[in-house]
Amino acid sequence: MKRALLLSTLLALHFSFLTFHSHAQTIPVILKEQERARVVDEVLEDRFENLLPQLMRREGIDMWVIISREYNEDPVMRTMLPSTWLSARRRTIMVFFDPSVDTPGAGKPLDKLAIARYDVGTLLKGEWDLSSNPDQWDALVKVIQQKNPKKIALNYSKNYAHADGLTLTEHTELMEKLPKVYQQRLVSADRLAVAWLETRTEKEMAIYPMICRISHQLIQEAFSEKVIQPGVTTTDDVVWYLRQRVTDLGLGTWFHPTVDIQRADATNFDHLRTFAKRSGQQVILPGDLIHTDFGITYLRLNTDQQQHAYILKTGETDVPDYLKKAFRQGNRLQEILTEQFKPGKSGNQILADALAQAQKEGINGTIYTHPIGLHGHAAGPTIGMWDNQGVTKGAGDYPLFENTAYSIELNAAVKIDEWNKTIRIMLEEDGYFDRNGFRYIDGRQTEIYTIPRKIEYVR
Repeated sequence: MKRALLLSTLLALHFSFLTFHSHAQTIPVILKEQERARVVDEVLEDRFENLLPQLMRREGIDMWVIISREYNEDPVMRTMLPSTWLSARRRTIMVFFDPSVDTPGAGKPLDKLAIARYDVGTLLKGEWDLSSNPDQWDALVKVIQQKNPKKIALNYSKNYAHADGLTLTEHTELMEKLPKVYQQRLVSADRLAVAWLETRTEKEMAIYPMICRISHQLIQEAFSEKVIQPGVTTTDDVVWYLRQRVTDLGLGTWFHPTVDIQRADATNFDHLRTFAKRSGQQVILPGDLIHTDFGITYLRLNTDQQQHAYILKTGETDVPDYLKKAFRQGNRLQEILTEQFKPGKSGNQILADALAQAQKEGINGTIYTHPIGLHGHAAGPTIGMWDNQGVTKGAGDYPLFENTAYSIELNAAVKIDEWNKTIRIMLEEDGYFDRNGFRYIDGRQTEIYTIPRKIEYVR
């Protein structure tokens, strides 16, 4: 009995090792918590020291004040907290002051202050002396009077929720204390907030490719015979496999993944269902074209990817040519869109030009591309929306800047005669735009996966 139990235990350990070893081969290294904290703090310090001064000078803002209370954090403040601060504390007030906003190139460092009883990590110096200013608002006003800024930027915005984090209570209490002479200098920080959120640094772009690779490989793993048994596995099974796999790796998801099916039946596929009224779980069958929308969060950066796989029918060894041809239209639509990326063009202009070119090439495309980075649906130029292929006021008018990242999200509607219906090739890949142009951070899917995969030497 003991021998049988020992044998059973050894077999379990053996298979556990094989499973772990297999995962270790396919998934890049995942840092431990302490290492992640170090990376987050190093990236944040670099952003404060090198990026923020550039952005404040570009936008002509010499003082930026960000105010939040614990558990109701301003979206921008959350991106500025050190790794060991999981939330604001009581009321946290950050003040960034640029003494050289009118003299670009002067090289003076920013004053980075926290109107708090203690420093915020090692980057913001605590500037609230209770003995001289028992009231926190008085301490803030004292700093403002000492610095005497020309513009005081606060986080309120009509077009961007990310830049609209100042609550009514905080605004009301600030105005009760702030002298009128300084009230006249208040301006919206929305352009500065968006710039902070959308701009990627060299340090971030050094780690972003591996984050995108992890996300890609999780999709490849989920869209394989390791997970999918045709005729048994459902779309929900794959969705929850992805959720559990991400959790097991110690990562996060910023939205619940989806998996859906297009097949040769009488049902018309409406891509709007993937955004609004989602269908229930379906059993995955041979001959199905399956699609996922999936993203992860790691080291404070996000991914957002959509890819396809085909379930081989008996006797098939490859994806049918008509689906390959349809997929190429989706890839071409991606190229048409990213060819329009030019500094200074608005999201609305990029969308209109891309749709016009797609129409010339006979591609029935829908484009709904968005910035990505510190948020999944991030701040920056909106380039179409799934329910609006025209002008998007506000966010669509925002211009394209260099050193920004995007989820190239779109679909091409293609008539498949063999199925007697129109299908949608729905693609999404994360890319980066800088002075050298646009590139995908970890490439893009150019061929539909097969389930099962082809095995070398088996014909």
